[in-house]
Amino acid sequence: MLDYSVKLAQVPPNIRQEDLDLLRKAGFSDSEILDVCQIAAYYTYVNRMALGLGVELEDYWEENS
Repeated sequence: MLDYSVKLAQVPPNIRQEDLDLLRKAGFSDSEILDVCQIAAYYTYVNRMALGLGVELEDYWEENS
């Protein structure tokens, strides 16, 4: 799942049927694969938007990290 998520975030055009087959072989259902894909893609999108707009963390987060 993590390998798939990283690949999706870094090189999405390289996702192949074999990547999905590996997830199924690991026990993921099609519905669960959809969830993984949506969550990984969403977080990639949100992080790129924040970085692209220069969003900075509030002081609270810096103090507690």
